[in-house]
Amino acid sequence: MTTLRGAAPKTVRDALERTDPLPGTAGFAGEIDGRLVRDVLGREPLFYESADAPDRWAFEPAVLEEPVALPAGSTLELAALEDETSDPRIQQHWTLPDPEPDPDHDAALEALEMAIRTAVDEVQADLEVAVAFSGGVDSALVAELLDAPLYVVGFPDSHDVEAARTAAEAMGRELTVVELEPADLERAVPEIARATGRTNAMDVQIALPLYLVGERVAADGFDALAVGQGADELFGGYEKVVRLDHRVEAETIRGAVRESILSLPEQLPRDVLTSRATGLEPVAPLLHDAVVDAALRLPDELLADEQLRKRGFRRVAARQLPEAVADRDKKAVQYGSLVARELDRLARQAGYKRRMDDHVSKYISSLLETG
Repeated sequence: MTTLRGAAPKTVRDALERTDPLPGTAGFAGEIDGRLVRDVLGREPLFYESADAPDRWAFEPAVLEEPVALPAGSTLELAALEDETSDPRIQQHWTLPDPEPDPDHDAALEALEMAIRTAVDEVQADLEVAVAFSGGVDSALVAELLDAPLYVVGFPDSHDVEAARTAAEAMGRELTVVELEPADLERAVPEIARATGRTNAMDVQIALPLYLVGERVAADGFDALAVGQGADELFGGYEKVVRLDHRVEAETIRGAVRESILSLPEQLPRDVLTSRATGLEPVAPLLHDAVVDAALRLPDELLADEQLRKRGFRRVAARQLPEAVADRDKKAVQYGSLVARELDRLARQAGYKRRMDDHVSKYISSLLETG
């Protein structure tokens, strides 16, 4: 039996045979030839359970009794699930490559630009795509190359709404603003928790803007939501990769960036499942294998330093975007949209005070019970 998302069976079989972690896809997962597979960055969610149940695996956790995420880059022999006394035979089949950095900066940048264009060209032509647009360089480059409509979500006085407006104006583009009210958060929290299987405050705060903008995009008749996700991890967008502080184990910028990339398998299922809960197919061109491969070859000088983060990526973006947009920093979506602030306020109004341990997560759980 073969049931795959994200890639053709032949591509996955070839990747298995050659142990090729980056076979030219935007991620894949599913069942092929009697085993489950999931790509090296976990871009497609996949869950299984070993307990006796009619459904042994699924793309969504909600349909399983006790879902367990298949680790990114792994395979699992389904025959092992037929015997409850044996452990599932999970094998780590792919690992993230670690190529030498390209010393030729111009060549590295050309390879990166070509990779990004390849990724954009492979977005399905039959999809009607809109872009979740924060006004930052990541989503701006995706929006420019896809030539797709722009949507921003946030509370009226939020940083992201203002940043998106000024960026859209600089790009000569129209922008749809999805203005939020506190009731939107209360309504959406249970839906997100059920779809993702997550109730911790940070995950829900991050997912809320994506879900709420996705609702509007879907209502407007689109099939897919494009995001600039992955740029911070791939190209050195985080302060910690420059500081090399307690948050990273690496001793070099490239090493710290690699750690960030390896954090993606934990994050991506949340965002993919959130988008699909709105009825939209997620599109993340910057997470295509070609872009990942090009990013892994960037030297420290094209990643980040104390003056500028995502240096090489910005140089590529500046060929397509106004300088003011290509150079722009952004806030994390839960803060830039003010969703984290408003969810905290709602939790306190409901009696979950900050002195309580993880008070927002407790509030989220209460909404799930009553929603």
